[in-house]
Amino acid sequence: MREEIVEAGLAQFHERGFNAAAVKDITDRAGVPKGSFYNHFESKEALAIETLERYGVSRRLGDLADQSVEPLARIRAHFEYLRDEVLGYGNLRGCMLGNFTTEVADHNDSIQQLLKQGLGLWAERLGGALAEAQEAGSIPAGLDTAMIGRYLVSAWEGTLIRVRAQRSPEPFDDFFTVTFDTLLA
Repeated sequence: MREEIVEAGLAQFHERGFNAAAVKDITDRAGVPKGSFYNHFESKEALAIETLERYGVSRRLGDLADQSVEPLARIRAHFEYLRDEVLGYGNLRGCMLGNFTTEVADHNDSIQQLLKQGLGLWAERLGGALAEAQEAGSIPAGLDTAMIGRYLVSAWEGTLIRVRAQRSPEPFDDFFTVTFDTLLA
């Protein structure tokens, strides 16, 4: 039953956001009685933390460290995977980390810390792959790869906001063109 609640919570939070996803919505989606929620979770915030951790695992950050693939190809494949996931949902879902950051981070210190760690780890993994690309001579030696990693996370989150606002995949084209044809060319 706990697993059903977590899966339903992940889906509800990703589709509707934290504030619009009521515990009853989550338990209805899970097909369990509302009262059973509190047998497994102290609060909606506790469920949110678990779903954010699970969401982070689904981002496939380990792929960014796969040294059997050329570093820039890894980075591009990573963002293509994320883009394709958004396209699969009809441009209506952004990144849960970004969504929660704008909606909840200012009001809940535990969630804010988890978001900070998740976004930081993502930027760190991108920076690591960029450092490998730099060592291989694929990108200029003078670039600060850690800063570029942080920038790519910010640029991606901004791209997702534009995709949702426009309900169009066009901003993805801008992201890929600027990132791979200009910045990392």
